[in-house]
Amino acid sequence: MLSVLFFSVGAQTSTDPVIFEIGGKKYYKSQFVKEFFRSIGKDPAAQPTACTYEKRKALEDYAQLYVNFNAKLTDAYAMGMDTLNYLKDELAAYRKDLAAPYLIDSVTMMELLREAYERNHYALHAAHILVPCSESAGPDDTLKAYNHAMELYKAALANPNFYAVAQKEMHDQRMENIDPLVREKADQVNPYEGDLGCFTVFDMIYAFESAAYGMLPGQIHEPVRSRYGYHIIKLFDRYPYYGKVQLAHVWVSDKTPNAQGVITSAYNQLKDGVDFALVAKNHSDDQTSAKSGGMMPELVCNQLPFEYVEQVSKGMKVGEFSAPFKSRFGWHIIKLVKQETMPEFESLIPYYKSRMTRGERSTRPQHIFVEQCKQKYNFVDYTKVKTSKKKKAPYAASLDAVKALMTDSVFSAIFNYDSNQITDMRPLFKIGDQEYNSRQFARYIYKNKKVHQICPMDIYVAERYNEFVDAMVLKYADSRLEIDNPEFGELMDEYRHGLMIFAYNDRMVWGRALKDSAGFEAFYDRVAPTHSYDDTNDAVYFWNNRARVNVVTVADSACLAPEKARKIVDKSVRKGWGMNELLEKLNDKVNRKKCSEEVPVSSELQVVEAGNQTLLQGNEWGKGVYTRATEKGYQFLIVEQILQPELKSRDEARGYYLNDYQNYLEDQNNLELRKKYNVIIHQDVLDSITY
Repeated sequence: MLSVLFFSVGAQTSTDPVIFEIGGKKYYKSQFVKEFFRSIGKDPAAQPTACTYEKRKALEDYAQLYVNFNAKLTDAYAMGMDTLNYLKDELAAYRKDLAAPYLIDSVTMMELLREAYERNHYALHAAHILVPCSESAGPDDTLKAYNHAMELYKAALANPNFYAVAQKEMHDQRMENIDPLVREKADQVNPYEGDLGCFTVFDMIYAFESAAYGMLPGQIHEPVRSRYGYHIIKLFDRYPYYGKVQLAHVWVSDKTPNAQGVITSAYNQLKDGVDFALVAKNHSDDQTSAKSGGMMPELVCNQLPFEYVEQVSKGMKVGEFSAPFKSRFGWHIIKLVKQETMPEFESLIPYYKSRMTRGERSTRPQHIFVEQCKQKYNFVDYTKVKTSKKKKAPYAASLDAVKALMTDSVFSAIFNYDSNQITDMRPLFKIGDQEYNSRQFARYIYKNKKVHQICPMDIYVAERYNEFVDAMVLKYADSRLEIDNPEFGELMDEYRHGLMIFAYNDRMVWGRALKDSAGFEAFYDRVAPTHSYDDTNDAVYFWNNRARVNVVTVADSACLAPEKARKIVDKSVRKGWGMNELLEKLNDKVNRKKCSEEVPVSSELQVVEAGNQTLLQGNEWGKGVYTRATEKGYQFLIVEQILQPELKSRDEARGYYLNDYQNYLEDQNNLELRKKYNVIIHQDVLDSITY
C-alpha cells in the first residue's frame, strides 16, 4: 500500500498534461512524477539517463499502484470513511502533534536551543537575595518590592561580604512573618545565606539564569524580576563543566582532631601508591562512601559542593586525584572516576526541548509567533481603541461587563456565572475574520479555571484577557495552517489518506477474507491443486520429509540406569509396544529408594520436518532409537516413521492461503473500481516520462 499519495486537481496546461482520470477527477503529470521520484529517491533536478527495462518496469508498476490507491481513495470518500469517528480522533491527535512546531517562531526556538547549548558548557557558582513579589501584585506592592530590592542591591555593592547582607534580609523577612512569641527561637544564622552552590542551564528559572550567565565573576547584578519577585545575584565563579561525573572522595570533617594532618597523611599515602579505596576506608569521615572505597554515585553539578566542581573543572583526567583542599565542610581529596563529555548540539536538541516545558523559555517562541500572527491577520483590540470628539470609533469596547461578574471565587478556581448577565455584545477584539466578545471571554475564564494568588480584580481580569487573546490568536492561526502552509496541508492529507486506505482495505479486503469462510474454502479448493512440489515458489505449501519421534525422558540416571532402560526400549520397538506400555515397563524398573523425581519417566510425540528442526542429527534421519544425555538424566529418541513430502492441508497452510486470498480479493476489487470509476490511463503521457 502506498502511504504518500493524494489528489491533485487543477486546470490542465500544455506543459502539465492529465496522466490519469478517476471518477471524473484529473491527475496531472507533474504531481505523479513528484510522487514517483520521491518513492525511488530520485532528485527531480537530476538529468535523465538511458532508458532500461528495469526503469520502465518500475515506472509502469508505480503507475498501477498510484491508480489503484487513488481509486480506493475515491471509493473510501464515497463510502464516508473520512467521517468515521475513530479515524477523526486519530487524525486530530496526529494533527495536534504535527501542528506544534508550526505554532511557534522556529527562529526564536533555535536561538534558545543554541543558547542553552552554549551555556551548558559552564557551571556557575552564585548566591542571591530574594525580595518576594507575586506576578499578580498591584502597582503599589510591585514598586515597594522593587525599591526595597534596589536598597539591598546598593547595600551589597557597599559590603564585600554578600552573605552578611543576605543574612540581615532573611532575618528581617523571618521576623516579619513569624509569631512574636517564638521570634527568639527562630532567629537562626546561616553563614552562607543565599548561596545556591553550582548550577547550569535549566537549573534556575530563565530570567535568573540569563542574568547569571551574562555576569562576570565577582559582579553583583541589579534586581532581576521573576515570577517569584526580585533577585539580587552575586556570581562567585564560572567553571568549564558539563554533565554527570562520578567521583571517589576522602572527606575529613572539621570536627576531627588535627583534620589537616589526617588529610595530609591520606594524600601522602596516595602519592606512595596506596589504593584510593583503602585510603578512603581508613581515613574518610563519610562512612557511607568509605565502605565502597570512597565511591560516590554519578552526580550533576548542582548535587556537588562547588569546591568539588571547581577541582574537576581544572582539567582533571579520569583516574587522577586532587591535592587536599578546604571547604566549608572540612578537608577533601577527590578522584575522578568517570566524566561525561559534551555531545554535539544536534544530539541534545530533543533533551533541551523536553526541558523547555515551563517558564519564559518555553513560552517565548510562542509569544513571538502570536505577535507575528497579530500583524499577519490584522489583529484589532477594541478595548484599546481611543475615541475622539470628531470621530467616535465604532467598536470601542471595555472589559467592564466581565469585571462585573468576577468575585473572589476566581482565585480559588470555583468561579461560576450566568452568561445572560452579559448584555454588552460588542466585540472585544478581532483576528482575521473572527471577532470575540465578553461572553466568550467569560466562558474562557470559566473553562480554564485555576488557583490564582489574590490580587486586585483589574489586574486579574487584564491578565486573563491577555491569555484569552493569545489563545484565540493561536486558535485562529491553527485553523489556517493547511491554507497558509502547503507543506502542512500535504502532510495532513498524506496521513488522512493513509488512515482511510487502511480502513478501506480492512473492510473490503482483509476483514472480508477473514469473514468469508465459504469464499476462502472455494478459493483453497481451486488453488491448492495447482501447486507443485518441484516449483520453489510453492515450497511453503508443502511439507518436506518429516519424522514422527517419540521422545522418552528419564529425569535422573539415579532413577533408572541407562543400560537397563535401553534394553526395555529396544524390546518395545521389536515387539511393537505402544507408548503407554513402554512407560509402564520403564516405571516398574525405577529405583524408588534412590529416585527423588516426582515424574521419573515421561514421553512426548514430536513431528519434525527436515531442514526446520534441531532434534535429530543428520545420521539419525531414519527409523531407530537414538540416545541423548541431559543434565541429570537422558533421553531416547524413538523415530517411528519417516513421512514423505506432501501438500499441506488448508489448516496447516492457512496463513499462506489466507494471504493469497486477500491478494486475490484486492485484485478483484481493483478491477471493479476501475470499471466503477471509469479509470483512464493516458499511456502517451506516461510514456513521455524520462528519468
